[in-house]
Amino acid sequence: MADKLETLDDLFELQLKDLYSAETQLVNALPLMAEKAKDGRLRAGFTKHLHETEKQVQRLARIGQDLGLDLGGHTCKAMAGLIAEGQETMSEQATAEVMDAALIAAAQRIEHYEISGYGTAAHFADRLGNASAAELLRQTLEEEQLTDTKLNDLAKNYINQKAE
Repeated sequence: MADKLETLDDLFELQLKDLYSAETQLVNALPLMAEKAKDGRLRAGFTKHLHETEKQVQRLARIGQDLGLDLGGHTCKAMAGLIAEGQETMSEQATAEVMDAALIAAAQRIEHYEISGYGTAAHFADRLGNASAAELLRQTLEEEQLTDTKLNDLAKNYINQKAE
């Protein structure tokens, strides 16, 4: 990448590196979240999303390869912060039900960050005429939105009621 962000191509590359770093960090965090979850549905959801996230990393690597970009070597500080907050929450003394509610809250913050990132990157890919990258990015965007919806439904219809 250029030393400066001079073009939309430069910015698109930075967005891809940021997403790649974020997803790679999440691959390491999701097993810990699944382990900490007491509710079986929540635990299964985290495990399922881990497998999706691994595929999302592969999609990003494919985009990087297609564009001749090395997506490694960058650290997404926002994801590092979100994960650190989640780890701090997981170290708290809490009932199982309250911890599950806290895990959902942390996971939704992560999902919202990813939704924003993938939406932006897909738009950049469209503007740059890269239909293949845009399609892959939108596929991941849809998965992130669905995960957020599932977390929201689980929280509102079950976990938060138990935590009261």
